[in-house]
Amino acid sequence: MEEKKERQEREDKEASPKKEIKAKVGVVSKIKALATGYVELSEKELEPALDELELSLLEADVAYDVVEEIIANLKRDLVGKPLAKDRVQEAVRESIRKTLLSYLEDGKDVVELVRSSNKRPYVILFFGINGAGKTTTIAKIAHLLQGAGFSVVMAAADTFRAAAIEQLEEHANKLSLKAIKSSYGSHPASVVHNAIEHAKNKGVDVVLVDTAGRQDVNLSLMKELEKVVRVAKPDLRLFVGESTSGNALYEQVKTYKELVGIDGVILTKLDLDPKGGTAISVGKATGVPIYYITTGQGYEDIERFSRDWLIKRLF
Repeated sequence: MEEKKERQEREDKEASPKKEIKAKVGVVSKIKALATGYVELSEKELEPALDELELSLLEADVAYDVVEEIIANLKRDLVGKPLAKDRVQEAVRESIRKTLLSYLEDGKDVVELVRSSNKRPYVILFFGINGAGKTTTIAKIAHLLQGAGFSVVMAAADTFRAAAIEQLEEHANKLSLKAIKSSYGSHPASVVHNAIEHAKNKGVDVVLVDTAGRQDVNLSLMKELEKVVRVAKPDLRLFVGESTSGNALYEQVKTYKELVGIDGVILTKLDLDPKGGTAISVGKATGVPIYYITTGQGYEDIERFSRDWLIKRLF
């Protein structure tokens, strides 16, 4: 744990640009400040700070339309508003922070959601794009639930990708869990149905459903996923996305929200992403929380998302 903490502190230090976003106060404003103790920034005076901020956000993989909205909000908050002359930079930073916080929520705890629900089995459906680490993430959530004393069964509803069933089974065996499966090519909705019936008969608390990774442009596979949702009637729908995907992830989340609905997002591979700005775009696109971030391959390499942590990482 100590080694992981030191590694994270080192990554945060390397990832954070530590730039001071400064507004350049003009001569007239400085004269007013001397007389009144306050300054009112014009849009022209604020422009250098906003240009620098815009570039920093774009370099951090924040989507362009989200960046434009952030800049517009800052102008609204700061231009023409009386600011104490010794608090100009603080006001700029606080406005940035307030805007970013409005796009994000702290992550919810799946364990608490299950604990507070009377529904059994509690069904969690996971979906996302190929290669995002979805199956491994499911195993991490299973590990969290096991640690809290809940019984879990996995549903291998990815009957499309080669070796997907074996991968889920491998995780299930390591965690001493049962994986409900069928043959490749069978309809995933039947696997989900069987897993839920198994959980009901055996008194299992939670069903975790793995689905085939879908490309958002593949409408036939997305329709199949819609049927899985109808059969599963999930209590929670989580999109698993790779943080290093940048703006592509932003578009994926928007598409999935429209087609099947999203309750939350899990961002994977944060240990490989020195920027972290994708989370801002995703939070703005979905309007729902980022539940967790993952930072490695171990079952313990998952933690609840913190918006304060992200903003500190960005600036």
